[in-house]
Amino acid sequence: MLTLYITPGTCSRASHIALAESGLDYQVSLIRFAEGEQRSPAYLKVNPKGRVPALVTDKGVLTETVALLPYIAQLVPEKSLAPLDDPFLFAKMQAFNAYLSSTVHINHAHGRRGSRWADNAASHADMIAKVPQTMRDSFALIENDLVEGQFVLGETFSVADAYLFVMTGWLESDHVDMAEFPKVAAHYRRIEMRPAVQRVLAEEAAAKPAA
Repeated sequence: MLTLYITPGTCSRASHIALAESGLDYQVSLIRFAEGEQRSPAYLKVNPKGRVPALVTDKGVLTETVALLPYIAQLVPEKSLAPLDDPFLFAKMQAFNAYLSSTVHINHAHGRRGSRWADNAASHADMIAKVPQTMRDSFALIENDLVEGQFVLGETFSVADAYLFVMTGWLESDHVDMAEFPKVAAHYRRIEMRPAVQRVLAEEAAAKPAA
């Protein structure tokens, strides 16, 4: 049994969707950021980084979305959640996931976690003010150059689609209208209707705090 530590609405949702798509047995444990549970001694034993997601496996704990997504896909190659038999396409998927992690997520975080980069309140205000532009610029690139069809890699769903779905869902809170990006908006609606995604949203709502 795999255990995924989650916080609803965060990037942990991407790994949660991948697990739901995989058909593997798993359970979720809730980490409540608002109550500081990510910094609790119990959770820091699981993930010393104090962040989500963290996936407990029979071999140990894995962290970082860009690691968890391909790991889950490789556990169930028959589900074709990643192009495991095509090194070039697999690398393209990982490049896309890395862009979401290293650029889009950081853009978003500047509006909420400015203290990671600066102490001055005026610096935080500048970061917050910049978020709509940086998110808009990133999604213009995704819209025009990085999504190749109905899904990120063309006509086949992959774990990259779960990750993009999560990031697209952040646009409204970053004061960017999803409708500015018709291809991305259609992708969001398409992924939202998948049974696995509906399952994840229900499981997030029902999740119990981590022990």
